[in-house]
Amino acid sequence: MKQIPEAVLNGPVTGTNLIPGSLRDQLGTMPTLLVFLRHFGCLFCRETVADLRAIAERDSAYPPILFFTQSSSTELRAFLRRDWPGARAVADPGRHFYAAFGVERMSPLGLLRPALWSAERRARAKGHEGGERTGDIWRLPGVFLVAGARVLWSHEFRHAGDHPEWDRIPALVAANRFASG
Repeated sequence: MKQIPEAVLNGPVTGTNLIPGSLRDQLGTMPTLLVFLRHFGCLFCRETVADLRAIAERDSAYPPILFFTQSSSTELRAFLRRDWPGARAVADPGRHFYAAFGVERMSPLGLLRPALWSAERRARAKGHEGGERTGDIWRLPGVFLVAGARVLWSHEFRHAGDHPEWDRIPALVAANRFASG
């Protein structure tokens, strides 16, 4: 996807720490990192939120982050109260935004990948554990760097524990700013 369809941009959002309105209202004028999380019981979901919080708090050049979750607004608030109270997040229990951005499901065979086991060791070494499974446990995560309706960059996930090098995101923002200027 190179362009976010108007219908998706104009889709209403609910969640936490949001401006009332549509997805477009949440994006503003600066590049924004859209992060589609798996489910709250997933240790990779918890790792992602913790990693991004640490980076965003230490790097003022980091783009604004907007999380998407498969949860209800109530579950979302409870999760973020513990892990990042100031985070902005969209509750998408019907997974409409997940579908619109093409965030895929993994097959059960994906659990047999050695790279997934390695990612699990990495997340556990950081102190993350799994919890109660909610939502579609087969849903992969998704990450998109967007500016308005344009998708500047996305990460193609190979498995549930895969993630981009988060520290490189500001360089992607800068490269896209130069390319479009």
